[in-house]
Amino acid sequence: MYFKLPLLSTLFQILLGVSTIFAQQPPWTLTPFVKQDVDNPILLPIKNTEFFCPVSKQKVNWESKDVYNPAAVVRKGKVYLLYRAEDTLKSVDGTSRIGLAVSSDGIHFKRQTKPVLFPENDFMKPYEWAGGCEDPRIVETEKGNYVITYTTYDGTTARLCVATSNNLQKWKKHGLAFQQEKYKNLWSKSGAIICRRVGEKLIATKIKGKYWMYFGDTSIFLATSKDLINWEIVVDETGKPEPIFGARPDKFDSRLVESGPPAMITKNGILLLYNSMNLHENGFAGLPPDAYSAGQILMDKNDPTKVIARTNDNFMKPEKPYELTGQVNQVVFIEGLVYFKKKYFLYYGTADSKIAVATCQF
Repeated sequence: MYFKLPLLSTLFQILLGVSTIFAQQPPWTLTPFVKQDVDNPILLPIKNTEFFCPVSKQKVNWESKDVYNPAAVVRKGKVYLLYRAEDTLKSVDGTSRIGLAVSSDGIHFKRQTKPVLFPENDFMKPYEWAGGCEDPRIVETEKGNYVITYTTYDGTTARLCVATSNNLQKWKKHGLAFQQEKYKNLWSKSGAIICRRVGEKLIATKIKGKYWMYFGDTSIFLATSKDLINWEIVVDETGKPEPIFGARPDKFDSRLVESGPPAMITKNGILLLYNSMNLHENGFAGLPPDAYSAGQILMDKNDPTKVIARTNDNFMKPEKPYELTGQVNQVVFIEGLVYFKKKYFLYYGTADSKIAVATCQF
């Protein structure tokens, strides 16, 4: 299904100032991705964009500290990037808000001056203040509306939440993804909803009458929903959230795994690109301690709990200066994936400080 770049093409890419991953990957994977070195990083912090924060009741330079971990979607022939931006509020080492940027080519973005999703004096304030709104993932519905999963942080606990929009500008917060009382203080992050690609759209898709979402930042868990808003965690026989897959000794993902962009149904199965962290000690020798890299895993398209195959090697790792040094060193963190102009564009955070892109020719 996926086009593999021949050696000659790869050599031309190197001459043009881009880099690719040379490790051989299984045929079911979406590879190889080529980092766009000429333009990376594509989004940097800006010191002077002001926003009046309705909670602190002061003007803040809302994207002055760091920008990273974006979601992405194609709308009306353009790529829209929903990205995490931090201010310099000292009480929590920066409050996060979600900004919006638009591109005609998937590389060069013009961003709006104000965030589109942020802490307010609303019913979500206890969960969102003062850490903020973080790390969105986005899918489209059959009716053309948008659903994002995002993380809120109150300074103590991260919680997975849901918001919807019909234009990417105004968002309706629906609250916690897991509304059950026993889960209200559950640490939860990184919701990757299963979808299918229809042209340049990634459409949330039911399997056996339900929507499914991979989530988690230790092991990966599953949840189901009838409406994309209220989610039920898949549990084991003891009633605890059931891990679908986790870290592996002596591999690039030896410490933890965390969902990447929305999972995508392919002819081979459900493909999930995921983030991972190496152990600080006694981890994978091919990566520095604590380094974040990315892998891929394939699940049964009729049973999202069943793992079919998994990559032995990462397909992306930190290697560029802006990936090696920043707020958190040695990090590439993938979250946004779109199919645009007959290529896949993979948007990722670098060292929790900047945003970069890699492409894969279909």
